Amino acid sequence: MEVFLLYHINELNDDDSKLIGVYSSQENAEIARQKTMSLPGFIISPNSFLIDKVKLDEDHWQEGFVTVK
Repeated sequence: MEVFLLYHINELNDDDSKLIGVYSSQENAEIARQKTMSLPGFIISPNSFLIDKVKLDEDHWQEGFVTVK
C-alpha cells in the first residue's frame, strides 16, 4: 500500500519543513495542498509544497548517518 505525504519546506531554510498530512491518494494530498496554500504563513510561499509517495511497511532509510560539527 502507498500513501502520500504533504510537506511544506521553507525556501530560505531547508531545516524548517512541516509535515502537513498523510493521505490515501495523490488527489487527496492535492486537495489538502490547495486548502493549506491560503493559510497565513503558507500563502507567501505557495510553491514550497512537496507531495511524496511512500510505501508502507518498507524501510526508507537504509544507510547510517554522519553528524557534522
